[in-house]
Amino acid sequence: MRSCEVAVIGLGLMGSAALHSLLRRSVDVLGFDPLTVGEARGSSHGSCRIYRRFNFENDSYTELSDAAFAGWRALEAESGKTLLKPSRVLEAGPPGSPMVASSRAAARRKGAVSGLTCGAEANAAFPAFRLPDDWDVVVQESGGILMAEEAMRAFRQGAAGRIIRARAQMQPTRDGIRVTTQNEEVMAEKVIVAAGPWIAPFVPGLERHLKVTRQVVGWFKPVKPETVRYGEFPIFLVEGRRGMIYGFPDFEGRGVKAACHEHGPVAGADEWHKLPDDRELEPVSATLAEFLPGAAGPIAERDVCLYTNTLQADARADNGDEFIIDRLPEDPRIIVASPCSGHGAKFASAIGSMLADLAMDASVQPLEAFRLDRFSRFAQ
Repeated sequence: MRSCEVAVIGLGLMGSAALHSLLRRSVDVLGFDPLTVGEARGSSHGSCRIYRRFNFENDSYTELSDAAFAGWRALEAESGKTLLKPSRVLEAGPPGSPMVASSRAAARRKGAVSGLTCGAEANAAFPAFRLPDDWDVVVQESGGILMAEEAMRAFRQGAAGRIIRARAQMQPTRDGIRVTTQNEEVMAEKVIVAAGPWIAPFVPGLERHLKVTRQVVGWFKPVKPETVRYGEFPIFLVEGRRGMIYGFPDFEGRGVKAACHEHGPVAGADEWHKLPDDRELEPVSATLAEFLPGAAGPIAERDVCLYTNTLQADARADNGDEFIIDRLPEDPRIIVASPCSGHGAKFASAIGSMLADLAMDASVQPLEAFRLDRFSRFAQ
């Protein structure tokens, strides 16, 4: 039977980042995933994700964002590829918007607040917008477009012979964690489970604390393409009447990519294949037409992504939609990684290092907010 120090089950952005970090430390590591980069399943496919330094979800993410930024730049230098394309991030909402206020407060604590404060100023600066004049606005100058699939390729660069393209299962034993595929068995000393929407079967009791949702995405052919060009038009998050809509400048020549930030309907891990129809994308289309008419237009492409969301914790209160990055309390040889709540991708370079630390150094403790023991099933 083949053996290794660490097995990584699931090689999306998080698993690939962990594999890369372990290989850089000369750890004997194997990665398992039946999917290739770019295959339209799970949570990590597709060309791009948003990088925000300041996160309205939780101010504590700022340090993680900064660590991730350093990680992306290091990976760019190592791989010779552009992975993080600089872009301003504009957030807008009605007067008193909690999103704008939270992002502005986080930026202010770092001394990084832009001059734009209201809809009228945003409309003047970016002609694609038609926001109400009195809306609250904040612009981050330190955002970017994360090239997600290129990042996965960069993480896997140099991992030839270390990736087993197969679906894996695991069984803890006294002598190690047995990882099995259809064709082979591997005995690992430690296992990092980063299986995205397929993670629950690997961790008994975790399923009741998670919810997988179907998130639909569209690329819109802009009616005023000159107003949404990369470098001139920002990444945007807009709190409209149909929910929070986010999107990208047209940096690939495919149109403006846009989607709802709110959770979609509950879905199974394999319910990814049906592309969204016009009805599913109507809240996005309507919001673009109302507030970003320069970016609005016919739908040119469609896609589906799956979010894996935590429910509200019951042993130590949180608001849900939080990451899990922790050792399994009853078997610390198993590290659970589920930072897939819709905004985790931008942190992957930092999270990969965190997972490698948890696997290789018993003295390293997970961040309090990401611990499993906030759920009663895992509290000891």
